[in-house]
Amino acid sequence: MKNFDVPSIFKSPLISAIKNYRKEQDPRKKDFSPTVLDFGAFRILLARHFGFCYGVENAIEIAYNALAKHPQQHIYFLSEMIHNPEVNADLQNNGISFIFDTYGNQLIAWESLPTNAVVLIPAFGTTLEVAQKLKTIGAIVEVYDTTCPFVKKVWNRAESLGKNDFTVIIHGKPTHEETRATFSHSSAFSHSLIIKNMDEAAILADFITQKRKWQEFDRFFAGRYSAHFQAEKHLQKIGVVNQTTILADDTQEIANFLKETMQHFFGKNDLNLHFADTRDTLCYATNENQNATKALIEQTADAAIIIGGYNSSNTTHLVELCQSVYPTYFIRNATNILAKDKVIHFDISLKTEICNTEFIRNKQNPSIILSSGASCPDALVEETIVRLHALFPDARPIPTVVEAFLGENITPAQNPE
Repeated sequence: MKNFDVPSIFKSPLISAIKNYRKEQDPRKKDFSPTVLDFGAFRILLARHFGFCYGVENAIEIAYNALAKHPQQHIYFLSEMIHNPEVNADLQNNGISFIFDTYGNQLIAWESLPTNAVVLIPAFGTTLEVAQKLKTIGAIVEVYDTTCPFVKKVWNRAESLGKNDFTVIIHGKPTHEETRATFSHSSAFSHSLIIKNMDEAAILADFITQKRKWQEFDRFFAGRYSAHFQAEKHLQKIGVVNQTTILADDTQEIANFLKETMQHFFGKNDLNLHFADTRDTLCYATNENQNATKALIEQTADAAIIIGGYNSSNTTHLVELCQSVYPTYFIRNATNILAKDKVIHFDISLKTEICNTEFIRNKQNPSIILSSGASCPDALVEETIVRLHALFPDARPIPTVVEAFLGENITPAQNPE
């Protein structure tokens, strides 16, 4: 796999050494057990897979190359390059501006862009409409398209389904940049519909099997289907693709359910005429991170910490997996950890930061699960380890513990000693 040129501020010698060691010991990635760092006073159970994925590193390299090649020009991202506040803040500090916010609201008018503007498409991709607009205003986008290859793979799958007259069912968050982009590309080749979850899949099945009246369709799916979509006609042949960062198990459950629905209604012999079996369109990194998290929640632990941007879909799903088993704290960075009894973290149900005054206050020699999303720099993971270590004055030094694990000398970038 290609090695990308990522700025050093996002790297961690400590985390890189651990990842490289695990890779050497398990080159085929069959072992999802966590890395155990035992500091005596506490333990960290570090996920087997976490942090920057191929698509994110590719986007970062392209973005910083663009900055280097165009020092005198105005450079814009269509929206946040990835869902991580530290990475986006550094880009903004280097002069990059965002044209849209995460939800598609325009922050900078097209007509205000200078004629020599350089515009970068984020890792999520963009809609065909926006891509056409960029060509119209003459922005340089061909060279600086950071769309993740795995997102493009979903678009290709949707195009293939459309060419065979299948309607594309997109499992994703309707307001997410990637889902909006996938819907736009899919709609160019096929009738398309976005569904959020299994509950909506069940409602869709009721329409397919005519348990619900077609006149009610808009009540549930208004604004989420393509132009000229006729539910009673275009739900006779379907295939499922997904937002690449969604929970894999959820997508598979939906696909299996809709397949069974079509088989029951149209008959087993004609199933291939009505349901297209598509292999999971989840990206490899999302899949690995989720499998590594499933291995984490099989462990005995007192708390879980997940690091990442609060608007990061793939990170949120890691939080969902962990909080089904442990008290889980979703943090942006190490500064959220104030003390053993005070953590500022994001509550995904309330959609706001809250202060928890329990954390590991009364825990003796606690075990803490630690992971991060695919858009989170390794440097933030190291900083979190260092911050946790500072809470335990009697803990073994970080270099001593890591060297014992790796069998070599490692000096953390953030040395607490």
